[in-house]
Amino acid sequence: MPLPKEQDRYTYADFLEWDEGERYEIIDGEAYMMSAPARIHQEICMALSAALYNYLAGKTSEVYAAPFAVRLFPTVDQSDDTVVEPDIAVVCDPSKLDDRGCNGPPDFIIEITSPSTARYDRIVKFNKYREAGVREYWIADPEEKVVSAYVLKNGEYTAANYDDTGKAPVTVLPGCEIDLAAIFGEASGA
Repeated sequence: MPLPKEQDRYTYADFLEWDEGERYEIIDGEAYMMSAPARIHQEICMALSAALYNYLAGKTSEVYAAPFAVRLFPTVDQSDDTVVEPDIAVVCDPSKLDDRGCNGPPDFIIEITSPSTARYDRIVKFNKYREAGVREYWIADPEEKVVSAYVLKNGEYTAANYDDTGKAPVTVLPGCEIDLAAIFGEASGA
């Protein structure tokens, strides 16, 4: 599906003009159309979102599931050229939130891979999230039933992998552990 107006470089100002029924992300000025996720993707997204929502009840941090626009490098004049829609975002600083989404890097992002997005999530988004200062980034792989957790330290991500046999700690939310056996075990779509 073509973009609303063909051009070489897109910005957040362009993003605001696009039809809300079509989902795009912009990375370094290039627009990427987002396809509808598979059922297993949605089941895992809902289960992870619910676990985080329940943990955050009564706390100041908030969890959001896609579609939820995140401007990683916001500018006052809306000329920023990177707008993403992570599958799940946790924002601990309420001043970053407005009616359109998040202005600045969330504290915690989860992307759920599919065969068509795995490379994009593991390379392009990984580098953008690190550059923006996202404190923790998880890549959940439904096929392998594994979460790769990256925690930002001194500008670089350190990695840990967790499988569907146990729990994974959320470093930026002290005391929060996600039961991956339950998350992946409840997902039935294929």
